[in-house]
Amino acid sequence: MPLRSEVNTEETWNLQDLFKTEEEYNTAIIDLEKEVDTFAEKFSGNITDATSVNAALKSYASIYENMVPIGTYTSLSSSTDQTDDEAQMRSSKFGSTAAKLTSKLSFLNSDLSELPVETLEEAMQQSNEFKNYLEKLIRKKKYQLHPEVEKTLAAYSSTFNAPYSLYNTTKMVDMSFEDFAVDGKNYPLSYVSFEGNWESEADTVKRRTAFDAFSAKLKEYQHTTAKTYDMHLQTEKTTSDLRGYDTIFDYLLFSQEVDKSMYDRQIDLITKELAPHMRKYANLIQRVHGLDKMTFADLKVQLDPTYEPKITVNESKKYIDDALAIMGEDYVNMVNRSYKERWIDFAQNKGKSTGAFCSSPYGIHPYILISWTGSMEDVFVLAHELGHAGHFYNANREQNVFNARPSMYFIEAPSTMNEMLVANHLLKNSDDPKFKRWVISSIVARTYYHNFVTHLLEAAYQRKVYECIDEGGSVNAGILNNLKRGVLEEFWGNDVEINEGAELTWMRQPHYYMGLYPYTYSAGLTISTQVSKRILEKGQPAVDEWLDVLKAGGTKSPAELSKMAGVDITTEQPLRDTITYIGDLIDELIVLTEEIEANETTKISQ
Repeated sequence: MPLRSEVNTEETWNLQDLFKTEEEYNTAIIDLEKEVDTFAEKFSGNITDATSVNAALKSYASIYENMVPIGTYTSLSSSTDQTDDEAQMRSSKFGSTAAKLTSKLSFLNSDLSELPVETLEEAMQQSNEFKNYLEKLIRKKKYQLHPEVEKTLAAYSSTFNAPYSLYNTTKMVDMSFEDFAVDGKNYPLSYVSFEGNWESEADTVKRRTAFDAFSAKLKEYQHTTAKTYDMHLQTEKTTSDLRGYDTIFDYLLFSQEVDKSMYDRQIDLITKELAPHMRKYANLIQRVHGLDKMTFADLKVQLDPTYEPKITVNESKKYIDDALAIMGEDYVNMVNRSYKERWIDFAQNKGKSTGAFCSSPYGIHPYILISWTGSMEDVFVLAHELGHAGHFYNANREQNVFNARPSMYFIEAPSTMNEMLVANHLLKNSDDPKFKRWVISSIVARTYYHNFVTHLLEAAYQRKVYECIDEGGSVNAGILNNLKRGVLEEFWGNDVEINEGAELTWMRQPHYYMGLYPYTYSAGLTISTQVSKRILEKGQPAVDEWLDVLKAGGTKSPAELSKMAGVDITTEQPLRDTITYIGDLIDELIVLTEEIEANETTKISQ
């Protein structure tokens, strides 16, 4: 892997849109500290009526808007190179500064919570601008602690976030992979190359050898990683108990604005009803590739690797532009700007965070991190992250800084929606059986496998972990390995051998440090699957409804946002329809494979 200093600048994002120089960044922090001091001096203990409530929130919004680019710059500059000491020290320093500022600002919610509900409601009547913020504050009122306790907890915020930083340091800095050998030839291995290439490598010996080598390195760090994770879990449990939530699930689901029945339904229904379809898919892969047995290490191999096109960054733009054209000129303009103005970090380099993400700082523009490998999967991943970008590009323009971000439950709907639009666009372009099979297998193996299976099994595992923590327990590597293996074996049954190393996949995901996040991928994809079908059937009216949803940001609950788009997630029907749709896709893959094999047999006989 090249060093960050060795990659092409055009493949990196331009953080100068946040701050042109380090001096400008440091000056912004000094100014922010002064603004917070002035705010505290003016409003602490002086918020007594509806007028002062709105005045305080208006000033607080300004502080929040000024803090966003500083935090974003700090985070993004370190995420592209975890080995950069300067970036890591900057991040650590701002973490401490942010904790102090948050502690100084904690009085606001404490003072607001102590006011009568009637006063807060009067403030909402005076100004609609902060209605959403105050409604959420009233809802959270009973879990608010004494002002001095809130101040102390806020001061420790950087310490509470330390496990996530430690996890990333272990993963991206300390963990170094050696080459693996097949038939006397060495092949390079890294987090990015394994997840981007070797995991789906067509050559079975290379794929399985890479999996074993990758797993062996993970195993060396399992105890440190497990201890780091347990620190995070215990912090969440303590916070949940301190605030008076009945369970840790109630605490973590509170801000998502959904109850546990919706959380459990997403996990239980998919585990039970999707498993037979995915086992059928695994059997198809085994038959097509002539595998002696189907193992966990084989699940990511493509149905037809020979048909996989290599895609350059420039070529990806046309695919995405064409697929997302239905979203309208303004949306496509946003996509084009993301390429032209370097909102996207494509480079592969040592120390870069794995996977992909989108950061959408209020008042600036979105930033996307991805490590481009040149596979068609990258096009789907980039479309996914551009879905997040398009969501907040619209929401940030239409809403204030407090109203832009929706519940985590809904956050993956706009992203997976773009994956569906890319797939639908590709399917319309050809009737060739091989091309159709390739597109459908891409939908199944990437969009649905990743979001409905990988993340779903993370969620099922995570639920077991939290049940253990909620009962007063703790976890170590042995417990986590057993829980993960049990979830995998339950889902795949006898159709897939859960080979050694599969139980360590809990070490690969940062999502476990983000609350109950993994299950929301399947929740979002359930919504986007139904909306994408409505767009195919109804055209522009359905697109307009969806754009209105994006613009609504966080002003409505997940159920209300979904209803705006014509989907009722208060029932299990959308989820059942989506599982049926996945099953139909897999059945179509089987039919297309039989047709292709029959055609090839006919050609040979002729």
